[in-house]
Amino acid sequence: MTAARLFVSALLLTAAPVAAQVRDTTRADTTVYRIGEIRVEFARPVATIGGTSAIAVRLDSLDLPAAPSLEQVLRELPTIHIRTNSRGEAEISVRGSESRQVAVLVDGVPLTLGWDARTDVSVVPATAPQEISLVRGLSSILYGPNVLGGIVEMSVGQGTSMPTEGSVQASAGLDDVGGFSTGASGSLPFAGSNGQWLFRAGAGFRDSPGAPLADGVTEPSPDREGLRLNTDSRSADGFLALRYAGDNGSWFSLSTSGYSAKRGIAAELGAEEPRFWRYPRISRLIAVASGGTGDRATTLGRGDLEASFGVDLGNTEIDSYASRAYDDVIGYEDGKDRTFTLRLLGDHTLGPRADLRAAFTYADVNHQSDIDGEVADYRQRLWSLGAESIFHLVEANSGPLNSFRLSAGAAFDGGDTPESGGLEPLDALTDWGARAGLSAALFDGDLLVHGGASRRARFPALRELYSEALDRFEPNPGLVPEHLTAMEGGITTRIGSGELQAVAFHHRLSDAIRRIQLPNGRRQRVNAEEVRSTGLEFLVSQTFGRLGVGGDLTLQSVELIDNSTSASREPENLPEVFGSIHARTPLFLDVNAMVEATYTGTQFCLDLNTGGDSELDAGTWWNADLSRIFSFGTSRGFFSRLEARVSVDNIADTAIYDQCGLPQPGRLVRFQVRLF
Repeated sequence: MTAARLFVSALLLTAAPVAAQVRDTTRADTTVYRIGEIRVEFARPVATIGGTSAIAVRLDSLDLPAAPSLEQVLRELPTIHIRTNSRGEAEISVRGSESRQVAVLVDGVPLTLGWDARTDVSVVPATAPQEISLVRGLSSILYGPNVLGGIVEMSVGQGTSMPTEGSVQASAGLDDVGGFSTGASGSLPFAGSNGQWLFRAGAGFRDSPGAPLADGVTEPSPDREGLRLNTDSRSADGFLALRYAGDNGSWFSLSTSGYSAKRGIAAELGAEEPRFWRYPRISRLIAVASGGTGDRATTLGRGDLEASFGVDLGNTEIDSYASRAYDDVIGYEDGKDRTFTLRLLGDHTLGPRADLRAAFTYADVNHQSDIDGEVADYRQRLWSLGAESIFHLVEANSGPLNSFRLSAGAAFDGGDTPESGGLEPLDALTDWGARAGLSAALFDGDLLVHGGASRRARFPALRELYSEALDRFEPNPGLVPEHLTAMEGGITTRIGSGELQAVAFHHRLSDAIRRIQLPNGRRQRVNAEEVRSTGLEFLVSQTFGRLGVGGDLTLQSVELIDNSTSASREPENLPEVFGSIHARTPLFLDVNAMVEATYTGTQFCLDLNTGGDSELDAGTWWNADLSRIFSFGTSRGFFSRLEARVSVDNIADTAIYDQCGLPQPGRLVRFQVRLF
């Protein structure tokens, strides 16, 4: 519901500095556009990163439920497509990509280097991050292996904000189907002898009896009228974070976050043999320790060194049932994951108008699978070494051209699977990547131009190679790496009191890994010849007095070229048109009102019974909310304000399908209060 509002804070952007700009060590090629007379409180201005479109937002600026998940946060961002798959996982798609091609990082450590090479954002809590950034292409070679295009980065311990006063906030919410959520977080800054410290902590809890059925969707054997069967969930999370910023520029951060959940998985409607699964337990613990020297003078100029070490421990249990009664367990799969990641970064000036950056990333992925008593161990090692330079060709305060920057970089990646559960191990693989980008600001920042091109590889995940998914899949150890060649170019310009951004992109993914249905009914992942994605992204924001309007629109043509099967020739679950438009205005008695429409165009899915292509209809969701903030006197201390909100999602109760047999929820009314 905040798509265009976020766009205001994430244009392509000139070199005007702002206090909230991210560190030069990780964004030396970032250019920032300071928005003119528009009051922006919800996100910090960010720019094109290496010539790539980017959006950044602080979580306390969004209209989110209490104790939100990362999925709920990402659904607020423009030009990103979120859907739920048959395992109940929320997947991310950017510019025709699938979820394993989008990297998710916490404090610079990838969560997507694991058994499945993707992150289920529906169970990742968003209680801990201070800010989240979305990069819609490959902005840098330095993020590590298996980063093709699209980056979601969460800052928990490494956030740039160092407040001078402590804060506490708490929220609680109810919905009309009986769901409940609550969360609280706080921060405490304090001074040390040689710098500043910031301690943060928080926790969240969510409980839902299930997802409401949309109009026209029929559940074969509902256990409660109006809810999808087996969609109940309960989860809890917590985090601790400590950050130190030294007076000499050095810094250190330590963050630990974890969650535990249990939930059902909706069976696919219309399938002759649907899966009846539940997650009796999903848990994850993520710890990241980072530190850096800060920008220092050297004999050759100025430079900086950073190091991060991450530990990602997970446990996933799946029970398989005989029927929709969910009372007879016929199989189970327990998975234990341990991923250790080391990341080293450094940068140094190359004279007055250039910088050199380099990074090394190593990940050791371990997975133990217990399927009906048969235990197997898997291990994958991935590494990447990359370097890039940024050239500041023009930096001027006058004239038509205010800033012009070029970036170029290359990477060398490798990986192997020394343990493969008794199946054929994947041979050691190496590949290369490269990218180049440019950004320019003209006419005092009224016109921004950017462009970029990249080439990168992704090695198959352990699950893609070896998983049988409770006898649903045929393993394929013969998979080869995917290769993505991507290009983008765009402009941003001011229009009156608003902005307009337009970006064109073209992706060519060769050896794309996709799933097919075999004659025996099982499925298998194979390499397709190519997937081509070409499209346009538009983001607009405008104000008319006290009325603010805006929206985003993505037009994409995704073509699958695959001669391995005649049953399916269309890319799965990738709508060719999607976007949103919203309007927000204050009403009487200091009440703020918002109405939003989100549109999902037609798309194709893999037919559950034939394995062929099936077309899903387009649809529009209408959402609305009313909110008001109450202040308690003139105090600005803890809990001096209260926000009350009522929201309605999917007002028209429209049935929109994420994939064959899996409709999105129906109408949901939410009530929420927040103290801060």
